[in-house]
Amino acid sequence: MGQLTKMRDLIGIIKDKASQSKAAFLSKPSTSLQLSLLRATTHDPSAPPSRKHISALLSFGNSSRAIASAAIEALMDRLQSTQNSAVALKCLLVVHHIIKYGSFILQDQLSIYPSNGGRNYLNLSNFRDNSNPITWELSSWVRWYAQYIEHLLCTSRVLGFFLGSSSRSITEDKEAREQKVSSLLNNDLLRETDSLVGLVEENCRNPDSVHASGNKLVDEIINLASEDCVSTITEVSIRVNEFNERIGSLTFGEAVDLVCNLKRLEDCKRVVLVVQTKKKPSMDGFWDLIREVKERIGMEKLYREEGKLRKERTSESARFARRVLNPGALVRFPSGRLLGL
Repeated sequence: MGQLTKMRDLIGIIKDKASQSKAAFLSKPSTSLQLSLLRATTHDPSAPPSRKHISALLSFGNSSRAIASAAIEALMDRLQSTQNSAVALKCLLVVHHIIKYGSFILQDQLSIYPSNGGRNYLNLSNFRDNSNPITWELSSWVRWYAQYIEHLLCTSRVLGFFLGSSSRSITEDKEAREQKVSSLLNNDLLRETDSLVGLVEENCRNPDSVHASGNKLVDEIINLASEDCVSTITEVSIRVNEFNERIGSLTFGEAVDLVCNLKRLEDCKRVVLVVQTKKKPSMDGFWDLIREVKERIGMEKLYREEGKLRKERTSESARFARRVLNPGALVRFPSGRLLGL
């Protein structure tokens, strides 16, 4: 098995060299793009793309929209055509870097590509690379990572910005985000919270690693996802704080939906705490806030039910009084019965 793995790795290296040599030899306008893509998505299953090669790909978003579109199309074609787990993971890793560090024009092309291409380009739920135990396990990471990226893109569409994008964190501070959230309707606020909590749940579903343990490529994926988790919890915190101000105005259905989302989030607490410990974010009171909001919703529900009950009792007493005091409502006995008393 070890010799077969080494042979397969050697074949991958040869294929990488051959493809890069061919791209460098061709004198086409797209040569630079193809060469940068091949260098960033090699067949090496243990090493992530270098910063230099990822930066070279991201640089294609600093020029025209047409070039950015070509870069996204080439990346997605590479992802869809490969049967190699390492290449697939590196393609997904590049997509993740575009979401976090890419220029606006590159992110924009990434977000609209499905409608232009007419296919769900991250649909890798059936991906399998059964060459050896390592590639088989890496295949599970491909399936999970593709689903996670899809959820990240979906959540970003719901929010109206790319979650975790470094450009946004620079141009918009937390106070500005809080002001935007405060202007949302309850339904929109619930929809965003639900999507954010779903992303946290997806983040917690990454595969258990056996052969992939210590793999630098997998470690890089976990690191990026952990950074996303911190950004997601920050956004959830802003929305839960806003709900804390609105509890009295929530309908019964909205309150139930919010409590369900908070309970789902608490189910992820163990994994989130590990991420928070590694990244050391300043969110000490987050879980206390979750508990406080749940308790306030419970008290508000009890208060409303008691108020409703008091109102019903008052109404019933009034109706009873009207029945007794209304002369037309008195029981009239037959005259013979009265005479017999």
